[in-house]
Amino acid sequence: MDDDIKKKLAKNWFKVLQDMICFDIEEIENNKLKFTSNQWRRSKKKDEGGGEYKILENGKVFEKVGVNFSEVYGKFSKEFSNKIPGTKKDSSFWASGMSVVMHMKNPHVPAMHFNTRYIHTSFGWFGGGMDVTPCIKDENLKKWFHKELKLTCDQHNKKFYKKYKKKCDEYFYLPHRKEPRGIGGIFFDYKKENWEKDFNFVRDVGLTFKKVFREIINKKNKKKWSKKEKEIQYLKRGRYVEFNLLYDRGTKFGLQTGGNTNAIFMSLPPIVKWK
Repeated sequence: MDDDIKKKLAKNWFKVLQDMICFDIEEIENNKLKFTSNQWRRSKKKDEGGGEYKILENGKVFEKVGVNFSEVYGKFSKEFSNKIPGTKKDSSFWASGMSVVMHMKNPHVPAMHFNTRYIHTSFGWFGGGMDVTPCIKDENLKKWFHKELKLTCDQHNKKFYKKYKKKCDEYFYLPHRKEPRGIGGIFFDYKKENWEKDFNFVRDVGLTFKKVFREIINKKNKKKWSKKEKEIQYLKRGRYVEFNLLYDRGTKFGLQTGGNTNAIFMSLPPIVKWK
């Protein structure tokens, strides 16, 4: 398959998924609250792509949720090019992806994160994953969530779940705190074994996230919460911020490739506390 067709298919899927997830979120808010859409361009002087980030805030369910789509291209800086595969002879790149970060009003509903992307230098690869960060422990939620991920992974390869769960546990870890960010999930990168099979897997992971976040909200959002539990949530969000600013690859990639700052920092929660 031609590289341009692969890029177009991946980009179109990410945009469709952004629209579907935003539709679901507005429906959960009973369509009384709508996303604010923000278009951006990577460069004002030349065509290097851009994207759209959508924000919904102060809902009855979602305190803040951001859903970002991007398609950018151009050349990496010399310093950054050395860190990206396939750029030894040519620093040109193309990248598209979408990401979701949900910060919930009810402390019993965990923060949820999903992202998926396709990057092309001298070759192309997929990356992405999802994870859940509760501030109140719930072993039943953890078991159910990982069961759903395993079911999706097993439809493609019986080795995927164990492999990608391990990568997620290693990635979403705060070394300076010596603690995981949440209850894990799956994480994969540089996935380039078979384009069509990889693309099918990436789409299924996106649809699984769409299913999972709705079910978690339905299960947890009716639980009553206290001011003390809200304070616990604010402190847990502090860990979330520390990870995103210190370690997150997507944050670093976006900033070092001229991405929109507001779109990159949409993942940060509206209110955070440190103790």
